[in-house]
This record gives sequence, C-alpha cells and structure tokens, in this order.
Amino acid sequence: MKELADYDFAKVMDYPDRRDKLYVFDFSEGYDADFIETKDWGIGKYNEQRSNMYLASQYNNERNVHMGIDIWTEAGNPVYSFWDGKVAYMQDNDQAGDYGPTIVIEYQLKDQVLYTLYGHLAREALDRVTIGQKVKKAQQIATLGASEVNGGWVPHLHFQLSVEDPGEADMPGVVAPANREKALEKYPDPRLVMGNLY
Repeated sequence: MKELADYDFAKVMDYPDRRDKLYVFDFSEGYDADFIETKDWGIGKYNEQRSNMYLASQYNNERNVHMGIDIWTEAGNPVYSFWDGKVAYMQDNDQAGDYGPTIVIEYQLKDQVLYTLYGHLAREALDRVTIGQKVKKAQQIATLGASEVNGGWVPHLHFQLSVEDPGEADMPGVVAPANREKALEKYPDPRLVMGNLY
C-alpha cells in the first residue's frame, strides 16, 4: 500500500499542520481524562498497547492494542472525508465504552478498497449522510460527539482503516496482544492516508 503516497488526501479534521501544536499522547502508562482535556489537539497512536483504558465489559480485560489513530479535541469540531468514497454503513454503537455514532466509508484507491471507520461522532452525523451516498474529498461528513453520546470518552475521533469489509459500522478498535499481528494486516496504519502525524 506504499503507492498511496501518490495521493493528495484531505485532512480528516482541522488539526494544526505544525507538529509542535499536536500533542502525542502515550497511553501505555494509563489513561488520564483530565490531562487529555488540557490539550487543544492531541494524537493517540496506532499499534499502541494501552494500560487501564479499556475497562468496559466488551474488552474482556484483554483487548488493549489500538488499531486506529485518535484525534483528541473539542466536541463539535467538523470531520471530513479524506477522499471520494461511498457511505457503506452507519449506526450508533451506544454501549458504554464504545464508539457512539459511527460511519464507515468505502474508498476505491487504485487497486485497493479501503473501509474507513469514523467513530465517536455527534448523533447528527447519522442524519447528515445516508447509506450508499457518495461523498467527495474534503466534504464534511460529521462533527465530533460529546462524552454523553460517544461512549463516555473525552471527545475524539477514532479513525481506522480496514482492507476487509467489516459488514457493519463497527470494527474492533483494540485487539488482544495475541491477535496483534493478524490485526495489523487487516487494519493498516492510518498514517498511510493521514500522513506522518507523529
């Protein structure tokens, strides 16, 4: 998938271009919601094994390797499609600790189809687009959801790629360490389309 470097993808949010304005979190030592809220913009890394973060029952006390990139900022910020695509799935994953409102867009890039999950959105996102709708590069598809609707998290976008059709507006955002290698093949590094955020 190295050939994706030939594309000029749009940013998925209006985060600063300067790296010194994007705080890169390290969740390997734990999750501190109060500290996250002190930063205007923050990045949560791909393929990071996180501690004491995924405590909801669906994680079975074993899933903690992150398969996407998180962009932490204030609720209400716009979220954009990074390329021309088609809305494949939408749903509200409303269980505590889950994604809340979620959209998956299918992108055809050269000979590669990528399914991309945009999670932790505001509820109005589910009325902004419809399944089967074509979206354009840089088109606003949603806004970021508040904690009350996004599974209880400090507001952030979970952005995840998949080379396989997930069949619904859901993907495992974290996997067990035993499943890490297989998951890395199925869920490639989002920096392939987001650029070198860290």
